Amino acid sequence: MFFLSERLEFPPVEKANAEGLLAVGGDLSPERLLLAYQNGIFPWFNEDSLILWWSPDPRMVLFPDNIKISKSMKKLMMSNRFRLTKNTCFEAVLEACSTIKRKGQEGTWITEEMKKAYLRLHIKGYAKSYEVWEADTLVGGLYGVDMGHFFCGESMFSTISNASKFAFIKLAQECQKRSAFIDCQLYTKHLESLGAIEIARADFMKLLQC
Repeated sequence: MFFLSERLEFPPVEKANAEGLLAVGGDLSPERLLLAYQNGIFPWFNEDSLILWWSPDPRMVLFPDNIKISKSMKKLMMSNRFRLTKNTCFEAVLEACSTIKRKGQEGTWITEEMKKAYLRLHIKGYAKSYEVWEADTLVGGLYGVDMGHFFCGESMFSTISNASKFAFIKLAQECQKRSAFIDCQLYTKHLESLGAIEIARADFMKLLQC
């Protein structure tokens, strides 16, 4: 187990344990967060925990060319039911992601400390939000960290069916245009259904260097 100091550094990701936990401590400054994402590391911890830094093996990613869109979803995408905006209400998306109830999950990992950290990244132009509207109501969205040739997805939410999926597909389509991929971090059946796959951490690290 590696305990971080004020020094801006991380141990090699190969030092992570079997669950992917790499280090403990440090801070959530923009500089440390960006260094983490550049090196395949992300923070994930509960409100009553120290800051935990992860680099799991395997890693869940989406290559936009592989995005899966069902017939019903294609129909929805072509309709005028939902409207997408970007970075118009980052704080609202962050708050919604932190408060939405999720099956099998108690509490939230998006603590007040995390909210402040990602708001700072947003102000610096790195953390971005995709918002989905039905008429004038925010019904879904996602946020993450845009590192140029890859987008680190952090969380998404929806209050009605398919709203977060709409945001994710729109993100994938934009990433496809600029030859970027999406770091989904951890496996879920939902992400797999959208075309994301698990790859070896070593392969993921090579992608970061491209």
